[in-house]
Amino acid sequence: MILGLGIPELLIIVVVVLIIFGPKNLPKLGSALGKTVKNVRDGMEEGDDKDSKKVEEPKADEAEDVVADEDDADVEDAPAEKAKEDVQFCPKCGTENAADAAFCKKCGAKLGE
Repeated sequence: MILGLGIPELLIIVVVVLIIFGPKNLPKLGSALGKTVKNVRDGMEEGDDKDSKKVEEPKADEAEDVVADEDDADVEDAPAEKAKEDVQFCPKCGTENAADAAFCKKCGAKLGE
């Protein structure tokens, strides 16, 4: 008995699942369910790791004061703006491509100027 269910109940559940999803989609459904269970377990283990490795915050007298300068903000923004100029987006699928590309690397559509 699994979860208090007998063989007749399990057979009825299997038949209903076969009727709803069809025999062709059952492997996909099983695979998706397995991946979901694995991701949930990995996430739970990751959460346990974070809890066990708590980061100690420095005390007030040990902490260093960092002063941000206005010029520092400009330096970080410059590469992001330059990166936006070096790319073009596909009008068909929206994929980011190099500025000099003639065709989309994902869908193959011609990129206009």
